[in-house]
Amino acid sequence: MTRTVEQVTDVVTYHGEGPCWWPGWGGLRWVDMLAGDVLALRADGTVDRVHVGEVAAFLRPRASGGWVVAVERGLAFGEDPEEVPDDVQEIWSDPGVRMNDGGCDPFGALYAGSMAYDAAEGAATLYRVDPRRSVSVALAGVTISNGFAVDPTGRRAYYNDSATGRTDVLDVTPDGVGGRRPFHRVPEGSPDGLAVDSAGNVWTAVHGQGVVLCVSPSGEVLERVPVPVAQVTACAFGGPDLRDLYVTTSRENLDDPEPAAGALFRARVDVPGLPVLPFGG
Repeated sequence: MTRTVEQVTDVVTYHGEGPCWWPGWGGLRWVDMLAGDVLALRADGTVDRVHVGEVAAFLRPRASGGWVVAVERGLAFGEDPEEVPDDVQEIWSDPGVRMNDGGCDPFGALYAGSMAYDAAEGAATLYRVDPRRSVSVALAGVTISNGFAVDPTGRRAYYNDSATGRTDVLDVTPDGVGGRRPFHRVPEGSPDGLAVDSAGNVWTAVHGQGVVLCVSPSGEVLERVPVPVAQVTACAFGGPDLRDLYVTTSRENLDDPEPAAGALFRARVDVPGLPVLPFGG
């Protein structure tokens, strides 16, 4: 079966990333990463944009009712998701490394991953930020830290270091993650952002291949959702029933990008996604 993929917006990003659906802020938000902007898809189909810094990598709701945005070298916290978050916590000082992607676990911790601007091997880190905003290293020596999402049991997380060409699985505990092991390797392209549905299937945007893969918990490829843009970057479930799969795309570094590169896409799926996990701090 080939799903129908709908183009939801015009080309609104240079490097779209980090989609996140949260009813508390009215639906879907995502980022134009290297512009430092957060975009909001409104109910009438219009797109609002707010500038938050040099980089806007990903965002999550806060359990307190506010929101947190990953900025170039740290996190920016806000009390009102309609206002620019201005309480900034720097995590590192190296100007050659920027934030890239992340997510939360069921215990309220935020996992924020980085990458070097030149994508130097081993220069990136996956950090764990607990609800008190204490920072520790979850994974060191990674290269392009990308998607992080927890399965329906809350005991396993899936994680992409794009340079490895595979998705890994991690054990999740109240104290952090561990037991990293391979889960699924893509035959071509790079695994980028990912999401997990309510059946435990892992949906991964494969950068460079114009496809989102759905992989079962046992590692079987169940479905390939084609997108008419090669540089798909991330996916997230949304809509009132969490059966809208939103896909972000990029035109970064393309001399002759496809006409729709940088637009937002959507496909209807059969199994609903999981509600996004908020940051506890």
